[in-house]
Amino acid sequence: MRGIYNSVTDIRRKVFTAIAEMAYDDNTDYARRIEEIPYEILPGTDAKYRNSIFLERAIVGERLRLGMGLPIRNMGEFSALSDGIEESTIAEKYYDDPLVNIIQFACNACPEKQILVTNACQGCLSHQCTEVCPKDAIHIVNGKSLIDQDKCIKCGRCMDACPYHAITKMERPCAASCGMDAISSDEDGKAQIDYDKCVSCGMCLVNCPFGAIVDKGQIFQTIYAMKEGHEVIAAVAPAFVGQFGPSVTPDKLKGALKELGFADVVEVAIGADLCTIEEAADFLDKVPEKQPFMATSCCPAWSVMAKKLFPQFAPYISMALTPMVLTARMIKKDHPNAKVVFIGPCAAKKLEASRKSVRSDVDFVLTFEEVMGMFEAKNINLEQITVSEPLTEGTNDGRGFAVSGGVANAVKNVIQKEHPGMEVKVQTAEGLKNCKTMLMMAKAGRLNGYLLEGMACPGGCVAGAGTLQPISTSSALVKKYATENDKRTADESPYGHRLEELTQE
Repeated sequence: MRGIYNSVTDIRRKVFTAIAEMAYDDNTDYARRIEEIPYEILPGTDAKYRNSIFLERAIVGERLRLGMGLPIRNMGEFSALSDGIEESTIAEKYYDDPLVNIIQFACNACPEKQILVTNACQGCLSHQCTEVCPKDAIHIVNGKSLIDQDKCIKCGRCMDACPYHAITKMERPCAASCGMDAISSDEDGKAQIDYDKCVSCGMCLVNCPFGAIVDKGQIFQTIYAMKEGHEVIAAVAPAFVGQFGPSVTPDKLKGALKELGFADVVEVAIGADLCTIEEAADFLDKVPEKQPFMATSCCPAWSVMAKKLFPQFAPYISMALTPMVLTARMIKKDHPNAKVVFIGPCAAKKLEASRKSVRSDVDFVLTFEEVMGMFEAKNINLEQITVSEPLTEGTNDGRGFAVSGGVANAVKNVIQKEHPGMEVKVQTAEGLKNCKTMLMMAKAGRLNGYLLEGMACPGGCVAGAGTLQPISTSSALVKKYATENDKRTADESPYGHRLEELTQE
């Protein structure tokens, strides 16, 4: 759960910090250094989390490799921890498939979904659980209920019927969080990902309590680009508000990022405003005369899911460039030799940036958590940062993209400002399972004439896999920040006139 600092969070953060320290150091033998780090993160001879210190260090080693963008090693073949590191210590490396990886020897081989009777069973006389079971899977043994797992269909009726709540569902957390049903078990009971289904939303990353699922990173490459003398510009997603602590204001964050080596910091809310303007125009032009509904495009995991599961709806998903791409493209127009780093909450943005059509616009993608590792590596005290120039160029509606419903609300506001009194029907969904339900409604014709907004993460971007704060806290802070600008709706953006320039191929 985001916002709870636990042992998995601690290891993850230490890995990010170690990678950043290694990149900032000018006199490092990287091949030797990566072999030393697991011993520094986990010193001594006694295991702290698992049954073996060697196992713990091996897991940290794989996390280091993935954090540097290197592939996970084959357990059955000899390979040094540093293998391939020379190819990764460059300023141009993109993400290679697969983005999301399972460290098999870190996986607990959690059982598949089961309905279980707990010790809370009182052996009551009514036996309501047996009465409601449609498959005769529950029997009374020695006065207590017992479920025959071969017959059980996991319908949950017995759970609802039990007056003592003594029946519970146990499900592998990574699989339960996956809205694409992309996670199953291999022959050893270990989790495995069906990459034909996976959309890299990252929900499994933050829901595995054993820290066995890891995405690749570009911390090292970002810092390396700075050290090579490139102009590296940070494009910060709207969900950044409050991520680095309640007292770290947007202008303090801008100053802190410059201390890391970024040449400038730009709000991606600018791109969100341009995306809003384009989607509003598309909706007015196409719905319902040319197509029954239109879906937003800014969440890559949602749009990829929709195209995978409902390919017939692909033409109805907005063709507007995402806020990340629009912002990066504007930066590149103004600074042709710059490298753009998107800093945000999202693992799926790494997937989006790896597309060939986007690579020329976005050079690197970092999560808030990865950037926190950079701050810790440089010993930057965020609360004591001298205030830099404020971020003022995104509108309130553009900033609101970070929370569920924000995108649709921004589009609706622009349409109704241009066409007062016009009804704009909106349907929103957060979490891929709910998004699928929404598309099933659309398939049944129940959402004709609607603007559909899908968000892969429950709560919106503030719930992304790379966030640092509790979802409710982040959502409240973003909503507050989205009321503080005198520019309210996207059409008031000072960059609206650049949309045509940025969308030309």
